[in-house]
Amino acid sequence: MDWSDVVLLLLVVAIFVLYIRLMLKNKRLRQMADESECLRREAEATEQRNRQLKQEMTSNISHELKTPVSSIRGYLEILLSDKPVDDERRRFFLNRCYRQTLRLSDLIQDVSVINKLEESSDLFPRTDVDACIVADEALADLVDKADAAGITMHNNLPSLPMQGNHELIYCIFRNLMENSVSYAGEGIDIVLESYKESADHYFIHYYDTGKGVADEYLSRLFDRFVRIDSGRSRQNGGTGLGLSIVKHAVLFHGGEIYAKNRTAGGLEFFFSLKKQ
Repeated sequence: MDWSDVVLLLLVVAIFVLYIRLMLKNKRLRQMADESECLRREAEATEQRNRQLKQEMTSNISHELKTPVSSIRGYLEILLSDKPVDDERRRFFLNRCYRQTLRLSDLIQDVSVINKLEESSDLFPRTDVDACIVADEALADLVDKADAAGITMHNNLPSLPMQGNHELIYCIFRNLMENSVSYAGEGIDIVLESYKESADHYFIHYYDTGKGVADEYLSRLFDRFVRIDSGRSRQNGGTGLGLSIVKHAVLFHGGEIYAKNRTAGGLEFFFSLKKQ
């Protein structure tokens, strides 16, 4: 080969290398474009799901508000009418109005908590708390109602020091206990215990010895406004948001939660809370 052939060969090799590099670069650009498109579609899908959830929640809230607002309006219209109302009926109507305002207050508070957890979780400060002590506080607030139903509550948790939000940890224990007291039946036991501990998490077992729930409802227990027995839930003042708040509060503390029916009867929850 003379020098012209060598130069030509090198030129061909250089062009070939350049072509390969351009091909690889174009392939990488296509991959990046595909990844960007996937991310865009995922973001749009997430935004659409969030929009649907907000629409559903708005619709559910409107539905939940109708009954107490209509009741209060009806009772007040009777009291403000020209027709005479004796003292006994007046007291009855005022008592009903008061109960419905309590229900409205609970609903507003629960909706506010969920919205803050979903959109502004940084508004919940973390401090040094002991989950066992917080559970005792929730138990003490419900002991009168539990005693009236012949329910015995046992807090067998050891000391569980952690960095968390007192309000949300209280909501976890309060809502679980209140659900059992209100819906699990009379003469049952409610038990809180720790079944495992890792370097980062506490693992907690909560259960009652009541009647449990139908299996088809287990996967929906933590959904908003889900009521196993809507009549009893409204009668007892439930908002249908308690277990949804429990799930969000557990997630806020870096944990997970699931529920199942106990073999021996009743409903049980297994959840974890991150120590830091």
